[in-house]
Amino acid sequence: MRDVNMSTKYDPTAVEKGRYQHWLDNKLFAPEANKAIQGNEPEPYSVVIPPPNVTGKLHLGHAWDTTLQDMIIRQKRMQGFDTLWLPGMDHAGIATQAKVEQRLRKEGISRYDLGREKFVEQVWDWKNEYAATIKQQWAKLGLSLDYDRERFTLDKGLNDAVNKVFIDLYNKGLIYRGEYIINWDPQARTALSDIEVIYQDDEGAFYHVKYPFTDGTTYDGKDYIEIATTRPETMFGDVAVAVNPTDERYKDLIGKTVKVPLVNREIPIIADEYVEKDFGTGMVKITPAHDPNDFQVGNRHDLERINTMTEDAHMNANAGKYEGMDRFEARKAMSDDLEKEGYMLKVVPYTHSVGHSERTGVAIESRLSTQWFVKMEPLAQQALDMQKDPEGKVNFVPGRFEDTFTRWMENIRDWVISRQLWWGHQIPGWYKNKGTDQEEIYVGEKAPGDDWERDPDVLDTWFSSALWPFSTMGWPNDLDGDFKRYYPTDTLVTGYDIIFFWVARMMFQGKEFTGERPFKNVLIHGLIRDGQGRKMSKSLGNGVDPMDVIEKYGADALRWFLATGSTPGQDVRFTYEKMDAAWNFINKIWNAARYVIMNLADDTKAQIPDQKDLTLADKWILSRLNSVVAKVTRNFEKFEFGEAGRELYNFIWSDFADWYIEMTKETLKGDGDKTAVQETLAYVLDQTLRLLQPIMPFMSEAIWQEMPQQAGKDAEFGIQAYPKVNDALSNPEAEEAFGSLKDLIVAVRNIRAEANAPMSKEIDLQIKITKPELKQIFEDNVDYINRFVHPKSLTISADVQAPKLAMSQVISGAEIYVPLAGLIDIDAEITRLQGEVKRFQGEVKRAEGKLGNEKFVNSAPEKVVAAEREKLADWQSKLEATEKRLADLQEN
Repeated sequence: MRDVNMSTKYDPTAVEKGRYQHWLDNKLFAPEANKAIQGNEPEPYSVVIPPPNVTGKLHLGHAWDTTLQDMIIRQKRMQGFDTLWLPGMDHAGIATQAKVEQRLRKEGISRYDLGREKFVEQVWDWKNEYAATIKQQWAKLGLSLDYDRERFTLDKGLNDAVNKVFIDLYNKGLIYRGEYIINWDPQARTALSDIEVIYQDDEGAFYHVKYPFTDGTTYDGKDYIEIATTRPETMFGDVAVAVNPTDERYKDLIGKTVKVPLVNREIPIIADEYVEKDFGTGMVKITPAHDPNDFQVGNRHDLERINTMTEDAHMNANAGKYEGMDRFEARKAMSDDLEKEGYMLKVVPYTHSVGHSERTGVAIESRLSTQWFVKMEPLAQQALDMQKDPEGKVNFVPGRFEDTFTRWMENIRDWVISRQLWWGHQIPGWYKNKGTDQEEIYVGEKAPGDDWERDPDVLDTWFSSALWPFSTMGWPNDLDGDFKRYYPTDTLVTGYDIIFFWVARMMFQGKEFTGERPFKNVLIHGLIRDGQGRKMSKSLGNGVDPMDVIEKYGADALRWFLATGSTPGQDVRFTYEKMDAAWNFINKIWNAARYVIMNLADDTKAQIPDQKDLTLADKWILSRLNSVVAKVTRNFEKFEFGEAGRELYNFIWSDFADWYIEMTKETLKGDGDKTAVQETLAYVLDQTLRLLQPIMPFMSEAIWQEMPQQAGKDAEFGIQAYPKVNDALSNPEAEEAFGSLKDLIVAVRNIRAEANAPMSKEIDLQIKITKPELKQIFEDNVDYINRFVHPKSLTISADVQAPKLAMSQVISGAEIYVPLAGLIDIDAEITRLQGEVKRFQGEVKRAEGKLGNEKFVNSAPEKVVAAEREKLADWQSKLEATEKRLADLQEN
């Protein structure tokens, strides 16, 4: 046996140590590395990483997302493509600024104490700290990223792209500035887009308040109308009460006026179709500065807009004596005062859906504000039209998510893109005489002259992220380099939770500015959940740090679990039991490989031996390998990594380790020529490791490097050629013959187990052949039969007569008898055979039913129908033989 530098138990720490740095030092992840395989001008294949936010460490969802990308790019690299996987990170404007402000608050200071320049320096320090952590995590996961092309969404190249896009859209009339009701985060003091708002149920109340008539009018015997509101603190902004124009109850009140309680301001009763007659009292107060629907009503009726709050959600001067109060303090104080002054009719507890900031968690305000917007309808329509072109569309995997994209784009609202932050791309807008009647606006990278001040706001993070696939490739400054070669990118991998945030925006911006789709495929995966199916979160305390998992199990075990844990679009549940299973599988591979390598000669080459030197087992394993190569490659192309993993698992664990390696042990122990079996072992192991490399790069390389010297061994494993289907290896006859041999061995072992007859106990084995070709197969492979079932005597014949006292099994083409006089319980054997008869009868009935279905017979492919007929004949043969054996025993 050869000496190998492999422990008897898989040790991921030792295997992974220093390996990633070696890959980086040798530039194995750069596109140029592919020329070692392909040479000349290989076909490009590119992926851009969904840039993680520099707000903290990566979580398990990031590990899943990047593992899938790494598998794709590693396989393509081995297949000879000119692969680029471009890394980068997102500045994540509001999220990162919120984190830094939170840190500063603990020190008793705010961003305003520091000023913009000093505060931004603090955020850059944060970015550098967490970017370094993220890169360490990428290394731990083994991600094959080309760091020479790393980008950041605030670098100069990205800023050039952002400015060009903003200016061009403005000049086309697709970016405009206007006063609208927007979502406002009072803690971060910034606008939010609709999809940055998360709705949750909050405990509140309906406050039913009297609004007295001002001219002595009465309605229903009362000198007031009843208005119900959940937000009395906005009453100071009321400018009207609205009723539906078709509501017969209130037609005589339209044009009348009422008094706003606590303010004593007179406001009109107006008619507007916005009001639902059947909801509540059918009367609503109109507050245009604090509600998006009221804003639209106010525009239709030319109503005043009265803002009652400051940027941080405290009451302003329009709130009278409540000025300076926090909005919720003011709500309570006003409720008390309404009660004291006789305006409060009742307070009814009410649970309702309230929008909260995705980043800070505080309840948002609908606030009247002047912001920058993108006019979405023409951009959305352009993206929708792109999806009608089979050659130029983005292919969603699974396809159902295209419907999600389409529904959102068809109902999209204009996108508010300005943010009242200091961390981000500052808007290239300039003002002269700002806030006066002579205000001028200029959009450009530089001011058009003196006395112009720049807009202090920054752009929504998603504005720059939407340009990621092409801005990272050099657009707009260099259109002849990476942009020309690698754009459009090939595959984007991301979660279904950011189809709206990111995928859709990349699609319409990519189409608008490059004329092409930004990526050919978008693979959508789900979320990582805990073992109970719950979303992982800090509040539940069920989050899992991927680095902790790697510390215990190794990167490859985590990658295997993430790669094979679900189908596209589905969530995956994480449990440590699954991680145990992943590690056990790797340990199985490790030990099988260790045994193989120890039994190879120093000059053994991983090659296919001459056909004449191959045994049935050799031909079978090579044919099975060829089938697995085809299935794994096909499933990778469809992004069905779970299916690919199942093919690999079954082949490695069962076919290769449990069967083929066991079959080779007698030859390897013997004195005869071992070359063919050693080469077959080496070839199958080599090809299997190559199939595993995209999923398990550390372990597969560590084993491969222990194999004897061979052609190309001096090259790095990660750029070795990926296995290809070899038609010369396909051998259905060998697979069928070996399958019969396996069935025989399994059947006899089952008999031994049922009779409590261990391998050391002598048995006589009689095989009655019912399919003539099996006789030659069993006789040619008698050595395998002897090794695996240990018979004292062996009879293989079509003329075998069933012994009276024997246990039996029926396989396709043969009946197996083991005379066990003195060892067998006749009654138990009759019971067992009765169970077999029942099972075979069920299978016969199922097959007959299927073949009796005219729709199946007429519409299914002829091959499928023929296969079903063969199954029926086989089950009928087994049933007949088993019934005969049962009858023989029952006669005695």
